[in-house]
Amino acid sequence: MTHAATAVDRGLALELHRRMAFVRAFETKIDVLYRQGRVRGPAHLGIGQEAVAVGTASVLRPGDRSIGTYRGHAHALARGAPPGAIIRELLGREGGICQGKGGSMHITSVEHGYFGSYAIIGAHLPMATGMAWADRHRGSDAVTVCFFGDGTTNIGAFHEALNLAAVWSLPVVFVCENNHYMEYTSIADVIPVGRPAADRAAAYGMAAVMVDGNDVHAVRECLGETVDRVRGGAGPALVEAETYRLCGHSAADPATYRSREEVETWRQREPLVRHARVLAAYGVAEAEIEEVVAGARAEVDRLAAEALAAPAPAAATAWTDMWADGTSGWRT
Repeated sequence: MTHAATAVDRGLALELHRRMAFVRAFETKIDVLYRQGRVRGPAHLGIGQEAVAVGTASVLRPGDRSIGTYRGHAHALARGAPPGAIIRELLGREGGICQGKGGSMHITSVEHGYFGSYAIIGAHLPMATGMAWADRHRGSDAVTVCFFGDGTTNIGAFHEALNLAAVWSLPVVFVCENNHYMEYTSIADVIPVGRPAADRAAAYGMAAVMVDGNDVHAVRECLGETVDRVRGGAGPALVEAETYRLCGHSAADPATYRSREEVETWRQREPLVRHARVLAAYGVAEAEIEEVVAGARAEVDRLAAEALAAPAPAAATAWTDMWADGTSGWRT
């Protein structure tokens, strides 16, 4: 089953564009800061994948959970996590969203429904299943949405998490962001099927749901319907969103394993370019679209400047927040 977008109102279309433009500006700024040596440790950017995060978050309720991979900046931002605190986290400054201890690959904001980015491939899928089980146990109608890349579909935890979620009919939606590359290798070279997630759905009694991950309205409609079904007790769901990362696997990756022609083809199909055409069809002037983009860049620049001016965390904070209760002492 493949989902396509239907018409939406002009105001919503502009708001979705604003959110994607902000995520793009944020990721672009992080890329610059990384190259300046200000971001320490790996930074995995999702430039070109904004529509999946923004479209999905737009249909979630405050009590719903989302959880993702190390490429998780967009998902945290889309759920409402404060961007200034995320930038400070990446720069290791006071006021970081994880007190400067998580860095780029471990952004977390439970308060905003984002239960973390995880560096170990596939490790968070069983966690998502566990969250959904907890909601079932408590009698909550919350839904957990779990994001992962195409490479994760070859990890044992993927199959174990989906199997258990299906057996227990849990309220969890697994969303595969198929950007066609598992680090430096084309996913097509290492799977025996055409679709890494959708073609495996039937093994767990799930429908093969596919959506254009570069079309924010298609994502919003598909995930809206899917989340509603899951919330209503239909059991877990698996969605494959086809997208493409325009950058390398990490900010340090020049991505020379891809041809220029391939990348350029996808640049013409990336979310902001696609959505600008949608806005034009609504009669939105090009100047208004440019104003939205410029506003996003200005806001990110301001937040980055404030973060760079902030001090490093006090040394004593190294001994706090090591456990859920805020302490650091070993417990047996």
